[in-house]
Amino acid sequence: MNFRVIAKYMGNILMLEAICMIPAVLVALIYNETESIVPFLIVIAMCAVLGLILSKIKQNNRGIYAKEAYVSVALGWIVLSFFGALPFVISGYIPNIIDAFFETVSGFTTTGSSILTNVEALSHSMLYWRSFTHWLGGMGVLVFLMAVVPMSNTKGGGEGLQLMKAESPGPSVGKMTPTLRETARILYLIYIVMTITLVVFLVISGMPFFDSLLTAFGTAGTGGFGVKADSIASYSYLTQFIVAVGMMMFGINFSIYYLIIMKQYKAAFSNEEMRTYLGIIAVSTLLIFINLMRFGSYGTGQSGIALLDSFFSVNTIITTTGFATANFDLWPEFSRFLLVIIMISGASAGSTGGGVKVSRLIILLKTIKREIISVIRPRKVKAVMMDGKPVSEVVIKNTLAYFAVYWFIAIGSMFILAFVDGFNSETTVTAVMACLNNIGPGLNMVGPAGNYSMFSPICKIVLSLDMLIGRLEIWPMLLLFTPSIYKNTAKKN
Repeated sequence: MNFRVIAKYMGNILMLEAICMIPAVLVALIYNETESIVPFLIVIAMCAVLGLILSKIKQNNRGIYAKEAYVSVALGWIVLSFFGALPFVISGYIPNIIDAFFETVSGFTTTGSSILTNVEALSHSMLYWRSFTHWLGGMGVLVFLMAVVPMSNTKGGGEGLQLMKAESPGPSVGKMTPTLRETARILYLIYIVMTITLVVFLVISGMPFFDSLLTAFGTAGTGGFGVKADSIASYSYLTQFIVAVGMMMFGINFSIYYLIIMKQYKAAFSNEEMRTYLGIIAVSTLLIFINLMRFGSYGTGQSGIALLDSFFSVNTIITTTGFATANFDLWPEFSRFLLVIIMISGASAGSTGGGVKVSRLIILLKTIKREIISVIRPRKVKAVMMDGKPVSEVVIKNTLAYFAVYWFIAIGSMFILAFVDGFNSETTVTAVMACLNNIGPGLNMVGPAGNYSMFSPICKIVLSLDMLIGRLEIWPMLLLFTPSIYKNTAKKN
């Protein structure tokens, strides 16, 4: 294990976090929030000094393998969340360190689960930092570092490639351009342009600029932290529609937008995962709308509102954003059940959305179909195809392993929550699924009208780990806590 290179990444991450907190200080100055300035300055100084020390550690020539990349990513996100929580603790807005850590992990992992019972009591600068964690975590912290810091092409497939594989969501990761640094820059350029565009549309719809900026952060990162207690419900229907469309757009694989920019329209619009993803949104919206009109509390003159609420809720759940315009926990059972199903499916690979990803579901279903055919016709060998290309057996194996470990972690987390806190099954199950899939709201006590403040410290730590596991797609966090990968490293280092 190359601990020196891991220390270097921790240093770079801390210095990046120090830089990213500076705008929060400016917000505090603009709104004359003197109580928030000192906490941010203290943490900025801590991150800058510690980051500079770690980044100056003398490096060796061993390079970086997959295990170093995975450990760096997992440890980096924990370090990022811990120091990101300190302004809340020092300022007294969230005095309990476990609560502050939970809230910050929820921000960086773009989950949106919250322990706050009165979000509007936060200062503007704290609200800004809370929402900006969504935007920074949405595309990936290490991906951002790749865009601005040169990476070497070292052993094991290249330093940048290993880091991108460890942090980027989806069953496989590739390059859009000849160099990964250029790929990372293009991804962030698309991300920035789409975010700015969304801010402009929200301002035009009548939303105040500060609210628009923070809502765009949450929408772009598919995170869901709002600036009001009722999330998006008190804004205009036009604003709600813009946010819903924005969530849907950020749930699409960003490589699709690159193909459109390069005028490769056929390849972009024939993408199987995108068509499936949009199809799920369309069908789910229609089914929930029909269910609400038949069995819900919407009257005949409220069909437009019911349709908008259906479209918004489907998008907020499938993209794992977590915004809300209606309390879907009060909807008919079929609608609630369907939302839980798409809660698991998630958005597209290569997007800012969470969940298991639509591409994995496609691969899983096609693999099951192939195995059924092989039972009937043992001599017939058929490859699993996506977008006209065969899916490698390695990807299929990894996908099956992912689902197995995913459910093992989910059931284990539910067992701990049920044993320690003993809340009802609906709360326990959906709390775990909401955190593991980086969604935010679940059902019952953790529904759109509830929060996570009632959980014990132990359960909050478990749910925080679930959020990190879900955002980093399991393997980095598992490797971080696997003792065997650290053995026999002293002589090599």
